[in-house]
This record gives sequence, C-alpha cells and structure tokens, in this order.
Amino acid sequence: MRRRLILCRKKRRDLVKTMENYICLDLETTGLNPKTDKIIEIGALKIKQGREAGRFTSFVNPHRILGETVMQLTGITQEQVNEAPSIEEILPDFLEFSEDLPLLGHSILFDFSFLKRAAVNRRLSFEREGVDTLKIARKYLPELPSRKLEYLCEYFQIPHQAHRAIGDVMATVRLYEILCEKFSGMAKENGEYDKVFHPVPLIYQVKREGPITKVQKERLKRMVDTWQIPIDYEIDSLTKNEASRKIDKLIAQYGILPKF
Repeated sequence: MRRRLILCRKKRRDLVKTMENYICLDLETTGLNPKTDKIIEIGALKIKQGREAGRFTSFVNPHRILGETVMQLTGITQEQVNEAPSIEEILPDFLEFSEDLPLLGHSILFDFSFLKRAAVNRRLSFEREGVDTLKIARKYLPELPSRKLEYLCEYFQIPHQAHRAIGDVMATVRLYEILCEKFSGMAKENGEYDKVFHPVPLIYQVKREGPITKVQKERLKRMVDTWQIPIDYEIDSLTKNEASRKIDKLIAQYGILPKF
C-alpha cells in the first residue's frame, strides 16, 4: 500500500510542470488604455530554475499629474513619480534585465501592451511569449464569482500587497505555482496544456509615434497661454499623435486661436 501511494505521488509530480525560467511582470499605470495612459511603476521577478534570480522595481515618471483615484488605489504619490526616471531612461535597463525570457502575469497582455508601445516609440524591439494566470483561472475555476488577483489571493490564502507592482508580482508567482499544482495534470490529460500553461506569442499591434513637433509644441503652448488652461501633462513629453489629440480637443472646447 505504501509503495502504491509513493508511486501515485510520483506520477502526480510528473504531471505538475511549470516554466522554470521566466519573468513575472506587473505594471501600475495612470489608466487602462496603453494609447493614452502611462506607466508609473514597474515590478518584475526573474525566475530561473524555479527560483528567484533577480528583482526589478522602479517608479516611472509619467510627466503628468496623477489622478486622485490612481493615488488612492496604489498609494503612489506625485512626489515619488516626479523624482523617478522616465520610461526612456528605464526601459533599456528593464529589457536587459528581462533578457528574452517569457513573461508571466495576471492579464499579461495588458502589461505587455504598455511596454510594447513604449519600446516601439523608442525604436526598440519587444517581442515575447507569455503565460496568463487570469486565463488559467478562467479556464479551470469557472465556478468562482471572480478571477481577479485580489480575490484569488484571498481564496488561496496567498499573501498580497495589492496594486503595487512588486506585491502583485510576488502574489502572481505563487498563484501560478498553485494553479500548476492543481490543474496542469488535468490540462495535459485533456490535451490543453500547450494552449494554457505553455508560453504563447503575445500579440499587440502598434505603430511608432514620433515625438511632438516644434510646430505642435508652439501651437499647444500658445493655446494654453491664451486661454489660461490648466493642464495635467508636460507638453514636451507628448508624442506627435498625443499632441494632435490634445490640440483637437482644445479647438473643440475653445475654438480656433485668434490671429495676431
């Protein structure tokens, strides 16, 4: 009987297989749209041979004023991001840290899309494969009322500092291990392992946006000065497309600038 139990346990361990080398990633941002919102914090753990091999964490200056909701949700202050490096400064360091390892995250395409846009705008390559713990949870825990990271951490009794990048990352690593223990064997038996637990290409199409032009900069500054408009962003940090959207919005609200 004892021998049979040992064999059963060994078989179960053989079925449980996780990625041994990956980057678990989480971002805090000013909002949910990578086209209009900005990164304010990056957190990442490098896992090699199943163990932590490095940690990357930094605030990021979004060159805009943080909304009250964002500050209350994350606990990140305006002073912290004002003193932080910009994404232009920190992105090369993160890319070097992450090597070419696959990404792990809870709704990983969200985080990937922000970094992919930032990389493309700076003529850097960022193509990765990834595994999504949210996708796994939706597949194998459909009975739960929520598959948000906070709920799953409470459900599985995982320590979690919510809405801070490195806290979410550490919780996601543990969640991934638990999901693999519980469901990777079932996924293999059902022929679903490669679709759910194995890294797949992360797809997010984005075109490079050049920096704001001199003409746009002068026009936008003149509009702001003429109408005494309070703005929550640094004009010099805008891309060409962002500046165009800001100008169109001001024209719709205030009209055409008077000619001198």
